[in-house]
Amino acid sequence: MSEFLEPFERMLENVSTPAAVRAIERGGSPDAMWQAFAESGFLDALVPEERGGAGLALADIQPLWMALGRHAVPLPVGETMIARALLDGAPDGPVALAVAAPGQSVVVPFGLVAAYMLIESDCALHMVEASGALTGVVASLAARMTCNDLPSPHSTAPTSGLRPIAAILRAALIAGASGRVTEMTAAYANERVQFGKPIGRQQALQQQMAIMAEEMVAARIASQLGCAGGFPPSLVAAATAKAIASRAAARVAATAHAVHGAIGISEEHDLQLFTRRLHEWRLADGSESYWNGLLGRERLVSDARSVDFVRAHLQPEAATG
Repeated sequence: MSEFLEPFERMLENVSTPAAVRAIERGGSPDAMWQAFAESGFLDALVPEERGGAGLALADIQPLWMALGRHAVPLPVGETMIARALLDGAPDGPVALAVAAPGQSVVVPFGLVAAYMLIESDCALHMVEASGALTGVVASLAARMTCNDLPSPHSTAPTSGLRPIAAILRAALIAGASGRVTEMTAAYANERVQFGKPIGRQQALQQQMAIMAEEMVAARIASQLGCAGGFPPSLVAAATAKAIASRAAARVAATAHAVHGAIGISEEHDLQLFTRRLHEWRLADGSESYWNGLLGRERLVSDARSVDFVRAHLQPEAATG
């Protein structure tokens, strides 16, 4: 997978710098950054080979999605990959994802910088030009839209719907951003000196950071499990990935700001670029409460033992082997 990840990481390091992210959040044009993704070929990574794409498996894409979170990419790159995989003839340009009933108002991540929105409504997929209002959250690129007057469906929705696919994307983004935040926090703790020694040597702080690292690793493993099956993912795999990642997002962000103190919330510091996204992605497409409830219902209707239930849904190759 490194043959794909390494060039992808190099591109992100060049185009999604903190300065470039801030410029887009302040209303600057995203066209130059988007052009780099469009020319890279990665947007067709999930598209089957018979349709001209790379035909990569979801497990191969997961590290790329984590990299998007690790670099705070301010564009719906993962969403566009998904839209192109689901639809024949998807339009050029960035595509955001939304699930809404007719007349329902929803918050669409990256809606302000998308050219189109792929909306699931009444078990059908509709492609519309992007529109929406500010959410009121400072520097957020999400948009609030109301699902009205949709055009004819482009296609039927996947069996489990669009939300589980969006959820595993958010889980991977959270995993990537959590890793970056953990690295930043460890570096700061080793550099910040109080009472003659780095604060990272204080036992109480070390304990907090150990728990932070555990949550970061849990989010990464959960994301990998969610992407280990086919595309689209199973409902249980998506629920597991998003529930664990969303829980981790809040805890990682809280610990990071506790260690950094006041400097971490300043506009000049890069930490807030990632922790703001952690909180936004935690809620996007359902928080841990939503997915834990869904996962519990799926478990209760199954007659299988818990171990067999986990193997069947999270290790399908073991269940059929």
